[in-house]
Amino acid sequence: MQTAVDRLTPLGLMVLALLAEGDMHPYEMMRLMRGRRDDRLVSITNGTLYHTVGRLERAGLLAQVRTDREGNRPERTTYTLTSDGAEAVGAWVRRELRRTDRPAEFRIALAEAHNIGRDEAIDLLRERRAGLQDQHALHSDGFRDALDRSVPEVYLLEVGREAVLLETELRWLDALLARLEDHDFPWGADELGPSSETYLSERKAARL
Repeated sequence: MQTAVDRLTPLGLMVLALLAEGDMHPYEMMRLMRGRRDDRLVSITNGTLYHTVGRLERAGLLAQVRTDREGNRPERTTYTLTSDGAEAVGAWVRRELRRTDRPAEFRIALAEAHNIGRDEAIDLLRERRAGLQDQHALHSDGFRDALDRSVPEVYLLEVGREAVLLETELRWLDALLARLEDHDFPWGADELGPSSETYLSERKAARL
């Protein structure tokens, strides 16, 4: 039987993560996501966003708090994150942050990793690193073995590319883990908080 987390799409996860910052109406969500270039990670249209909000509401992951109308503008319904929604964000990020077989979902989990604790994120990224290390060894060993067997390198281009990409990601991940472990930068709402002038200006502009 599928759980709410199993049914949560990448866009749904990003909507819930936005509401963790504060109550919003869908128009503000759209403006913020586009302003932050979240459309690099998921396809965002008015239709898909409103459909996603409706599905999340029916699942009890968000709830309406009020409906406003200003002048001739259409009514805008503001939503809040429910406790089930907050739990779903954390569960989704935990599930995807450690995995190595779903690169698109990992990018979103990484973008929203600040929604879980620093130590937990470190542990999950270490799990991911172990999986990447195994994959890197598999590709590197396979590449060298094929060359030793006189396989023409033209047939091994993809294998060689994947080995280099995995090596690069391992170096990046090692650097990230070192920063997280040394507390080089703030992590999570308690340490960072949506209080900067830039953030507040961004939220204000998105509401207009």
